[in-house]
Amino acid sequence: MGKDSRADRHKRYRKLGWWDDRTFHAVVDAAAKGAPDREAVIDPPDCEALVGRTQSRLSYAGLVNASNNLAAQLSKAGIGHGDSVLVQLPNTAELPVVYLALSRLGAIISPVPMQYGRHEIRHTSHELPARAFIGVSEFKGAEAAPAVAGSLPDNCLRFAYGRTKPGFTALGINPGRPERTVKAKGKAEDLFTVCWTSGTTGTPKGVPRTHQHWFAQVLAVQDAVPLPEGAVMLNPFPMTNMASLSGFMFYWPQIASTLVLHHPFDLPVFLKQMSAEKVAYTIAPPAVLNIFLKTEALHAATDLSAAKYIASGSAPLDPWMVKGFKDKFGIEIINFFGSNEGIGLCGGPNEVPDSEQRATLFPRFGRPEFKWNNRFAERFETKLVDWEKDDEEILEPGRTGEVLIRGPNVFEGYLNDAGTDVFDAEGYFRTGDLFEIAGEGELQAFYRFKGRRKELIIRGGMNISPEELDGILSAHPAIAEAAVCGYPDETMGEKVCLFAVLKPGALLTLDDVKAFLEAEGVAKFKWPERLEIVDALPRNPLNKVVRDDLKKRLEA
Repeated sequence: MGKDSRADRHKRYRKLGWWDDRTFHAVVDAAAKGAPDREAVIDPPDCEALVGRTQSRLSYAGLVNASNNLAAQLSKAGIGHGDSVLVQLPNTAELPVVYLALSRLGAIISPVPMQYGRHEIRHTSHELPARAFIGVSEFKGAEAAPAVAGSLPDNCLRFAYGRTKPGFTALGINPGRPERTVKAKGKAEDLFTVCWTSGTTGTPKGVPRTHQHWFAQVLAVQDAVPLPEGAVMLNPFPMTNMASLSGFMFYWPQIASTLVLHHPFDLPVFLKQMSAEKVAYTIAPPAVLNIFLKTEALHAATDLSAAKYIASGSAPLDPWMVKGFKDKFGIEIINFFGSNEGIGLCGGPNEVPDSEQRATLFPRFGRPEFKWNNRFAERFETKLVDWEKDDEEILEPGRTGEVLIRGPNVFEGYLNDAGTDVFDAEGYFRTGDLFEIAGEGELQAFYRFKGRRKELIIRGGMNISPEELDGILSAHPAIAEAAVCGYPDETMGEKVCLFAVLKPGALLTLDDVKAFLEAEGVAKFKWPERLEIVDALPRNPLNKVVRDDLKKRLEA
């Protein structure tokens, strides 16, 4: 669309209706007005074990009331428009209530995974900076919010659901009619979320997004997964990033759907929910789908008659699996490729009719030479470039390049301007994701994923920055130099291996490493599960660790 300015693009987005005045709370309120008694949110069945209370099933009217009651309590405590609130909650009813309450106040929610420890909480809360923190007193029988409280800024207000702990103000879900309703202050153009993504700079970077960004993004999912009003959704992914927010949170109220929550991922519980709640749409990791399809005993015990769509991604899908779900259960597997920053390539039956092709190909959305039965494709722009040749655009098949993106769903830049060379001269975001044009003829309409320029390790859907982990581990008293890399794992996608150069006379075991990381408060999903002691790390002429060489050593 040319080299127009960011301001010009924003005006065009408004004029074309790609941005409108919707806010998250307004869309939920509209759903509640039309279907007040319909179930809006259903807790995980193991809620008692997770957060120490019985399972709740909130109607739309109850959900709206609960969010108004919470908004009034937070407002009275001094939280208002533009304030940043760090939120660490599992997928229970508390979390959508908090999203709604903060949307009403015009505040900014920054959700982080339950796996984050003191190290990550210290970084994120100070980067915001956080005006308040909302957590849960206990999670799965262990102390949660109080365990990370010491990492918060001194002036940060502390709130927690569950049993009251010193230093925390108690919160609870109150679905009763509110005594006082806070006038909604949130607007569509307001910054609403700051999610966190690990990148090549070593520490998590904040990704600010407005209501307008999210509603522009979710359009890709709506058209790839066309659900009727009131359909039941099951979300097993933490509501902290793109997969769950665009896949569920911002889709769910638009069709007055019932949102069934699940956390952490447990296959037997997940399958029971699919059957009991008559779920039409869910999302699951590729490895889980493979296991289910191969296990006949699970088929007989699971009622999938209501299921129409299952989304997957974060790792390549197997063609036999996508075809198998279609042939055996009549379920369409949707291949998603997304990011917090805004990439959104969705392959469903409308975009990629052939089930087996859908496993490995993504539609080249945002290319004027191709037309798609997905409104998102008309608004989202992509181009493939050779970053080693001054961003020369790649238009021929079989040549690997980086996908750059632009559109009303794409964020404006990292929090506090983190990162360098994030956008090109035309305002396209550099994703770091490598693709190729899939082939000649009809295949020219598709991308095929090839890898990542960024050296992220993706373990069970969680992004791990090697640089960040290198820095932490280098502080171990026995380690002279440290470098980590990912290695393949059938279940988790990748796991972490530590290559360590030891100080003279030092000894080191994997248990020593884990004990050190636990003492540092580093989230467990980042802990190495393999240790290699080496004499030196492979480095290039610029003294940068060559992680590909580390991976080759593991393969050998």
